[in-house]
Amino acid sequence: MEKNKYKLIGDYHTHTIYSRNGHGKGTIRENVEEAIKKGLEEIYITDHGPGHFLFGIKRKKLPEIRRTIDALNEEYNGKIKIYLGVEANVVDYNGKYDLRNEDLKYFDVVNLGYHSGVVLKNLKSYFIYHILNSLGRFNKKLEKYCIEKNTDAIIKIIEEKDITIITHPGDKVKVDIKRLAKVCKENNTLLEINNHHPHLSVDEIKEAIPSGVNFSLGSDAHKPEKVGIVDQAIKRVEKAGLDINRIKNLKEVK
Repeated sequence: MEKNKYKLIGDYHTHTIYSRNGHGKGTIRENVEEAIKKGLEEIYITDHGPGHFLFGIKRKKLPEIRRTIDALNEEYNGKIKIYLGVEANVVDYNGKYDLRNEDLKYFDVVNLGYHSGVVLKNLKSYFIYHILNSLGRFNKKLEKYCIEKNTDAIIKIIEEKDITIITHPGDKVKVDIKRLAKVCKENNTLLEINNHHPHLSVDEIKEAIPSGVNFSLGSDAHKPEKVGIVDQAIKRVEKAGLDINRIKNLKEVK
């Protein structure tokens, strides 16, 4: 990757101390100031959804976080735009996530992904996620079944809810990238190329390209100094031959 060949417009996946138990290391202000330092125009604050029993955001903190971001948007008006988001979790193979309707008034954007450490809503979902997906590594037929179920669940949420970005698709459990990409295209949902995790991989990006879906880059920063760092993601973009114009938060420097 040539230095300064690209400009990251915004970082659409960052965590703060509101991702509990030390999972996120910095304050919202620290992430924002790091983003300004690196010349970003936008930043999403996307702490883990409340369904993650270790790292999930506490619902009672949402008003406080909203006030903090509103105040910082006033303070840094003209320098950067700050969005309150969340990295919601799939919690049910019937197509449910860990947000309530009353939560949504606080968020500007909703990202969605699969995560271990999430409290699944029923025994069937627990069995598919934890047991069958693990066993599927040793049985192709079972793996195919799991991929179908994993994909069905996340697609149902996309079709029923307003989802901005699917985070690191294929990272925690395998999904049908081609089918997921098609549905994301139809619903104006972005597929993330995550810098912290190896997904989307080069091969997965290539699988998604024919659908016409658009993409985003995310640092998945858990420390302020990692905000805006997407060099590994860009390497995968280049290897896959993805048109930069299809990445919503990246532009080529002329």
